[in-house]
Amino acid sequence: MGPADTGVKLLTRQPLSYLGRVLFVLHAIDAPDSASIRQANRPDHLEYLGKFDTPIAGPLLNPDGSMAGSCIFIEAADLEAAHAFAENDPYAKAGLFQSVSITEFKKVIWP
Repeated sequence: MGPADTGVKLLTRQPLSYLGRVLFVLHAIDAPDSASIRQANRPDHLEYLGKFDTPIAGPLLNPDGSMAGSCIFIEAADLEAAHAFAENDPYAKAGLFQSVSITEFKKVIWP
């Protein structure tokens, strides 16, 4: 699904001036022993993110530097659209995540 299908636009460095849009942070924790799932689905995950403007996203890391999850800031019409974005991520479809939370985020300071 693309941006038009989900109502989601990933945050870019543009000002948040889109009427009716809300900023959310997606915080996902990988399931135990799921590094092979992450590795196998990474190209599709990156392709999916590439369908949405320039994403601000990246892996969450364990103290040893291994990947522990994902953090993605998304601009969406509402919480339902943010959930649709998350559910259609190839990582989620492959069962990578043990948990996913999506929370509204208020931008105060941003680079």
